[in-house]
Amino acid sequence: MYTPPSLRAANAYKSVGVQSSVDGADPHQLVALLFDGLQQAVQAARGALQRGDVAAKGAQIMRAVRFLEEGLKGGLDAERGGELAERLRSLYDYCIERLTLANLRNDGELLVEVAALIAPVAQGWKEIGRQPRSAAGQPA
Repeated sequence: MYTPPSLRAANAYKSVGVQSSVDGADPHQLVALLFDGLQQAVQAARGALQRGDVAAKGAQIMRAVRFLEEGLKGGLDAERGGELAERLRSLYDYCIERLTLANLRNDGELLVEVAALIAPVAQGWKEIGRQPRSAAGQPA
């Protein structure tokens, strides 16, 4: 299949832009990127479900599960994070369960539920990143 040069350039630019975001990100920014990717995947799954595109819905839900399982949940440090880390782990596990059910049942309401649960956590994480940092690198 032929792809026009302008489309190839645009796709390459997007790919470089994403990779550049990851390459230049500190750990806090990387988690923010994981939240962004998760939210985009859930939104894309909702769109695919509405269009009746079962394959795309499944792929986007699996992408969202990977963001949760391998990225956000995998990055939790129970020793340093204590109760907060455990609560986040429970939330992420619950969201994974709901995403799995959404995929099996073709249930858009479950996707809405996951988006609503993740949005305040993602927003809170981004707000923490906006706080001025002390010399030790901790929020002032």
